[in-house]
Amino acid sequence: MTRIARRTRRPLQVTALGAAAVLALCACSSSDGSSSDGSSSTKPDSSASASGAGKLSGTVTVFAAASLKESFTTLGKEFEKQHPGTKVTFSFGGSDSLAAGITGGAPADVFASASPKTMKIVTDAGDAAGTPATFVRNQLEIATLPGNPDKVSSLKDLANSDLKVVLCDKEVPCGAAAQKALDAGRLKLTPVSYEQDVKAALTKVELKEADAAVVYKTDVRSAGDKVEGVEFPESADAINDYPIALLKNAQNTEAAKAFMALVRSAEGQKVLSGAGFLKP
Repeated sequence: MTRIARRTRRPLQVTALGAAAVLALCACSSSDGSSSDGSSSTKPDSSASASGAGKLSGTVTVFAAASLKESFTTLGKEFEKQHPGTKVTFSFGGSDSLAAGITGGAPADVFASASPKTMKIVTDAGDAAGTPATFVRNQLEIATLPGNPDKVSSLKDLANSDLKVVLCDKEVPCGAAAQKALDAGRLKLTPVSYEQDVKAALTKVELKEADAAVVYKTDVRSAGDKVEGVEFPESADAINDYPIALLKNAQNTEAAKAFMALVRSAEGQKVLSGAGFLKP
């Protein structure tokens, strides 16, 4: 305060120069990501860049359930188009494996899970920033060989010992949902294999290594004419909520938030609905 008082007694032009210096100093201090209260508003990593004009850049790393592959790939391309200089990279797989990777230190910015249970693995470990939000829901369907040669018409038909049926592992959301549907129908099913994610289960049918699989409606739709879908009423008792969350150690926080906003926007919901997902 004493130095400022001395400046006021100097000629006017000196005072102006002093003010300019103060303004320059403020500009420098704001450019390093610190707010007026001294807290950091951005990550120190250079990839987490958003200029004063709001321009995003750098890579956004998204861990997402296998069933989101087609929809998120489309949204990733749209995000890069809307924000030149950004890149969205994905790791798709079983939600339980992805959650284990995140809690084990795998670098990621966003986690989109196929169930609240697998998201809870991440939140319980303190690796999520904020509260996860449900952005879509998904329902099960039976995938059969094209033309449904075995005439599968119900979940009960899968108990036929002559059929080779595959399920997702019970720790994976699609497997847990399938078990819930079987319990609702009081049915017992012994599959020829348990697969680590829904795409692996679907592939068994596509390659004719299995006669049927219990997967999501979205996966049946994405497979096109490679499989045929059969709906069953018990699936209504096993609909999965899909939560999405920003991760605590995200390296590109602003771009990650923007990608999540796109997913939850009307534009993002249109893409997801078109893939067969249900609204949250």
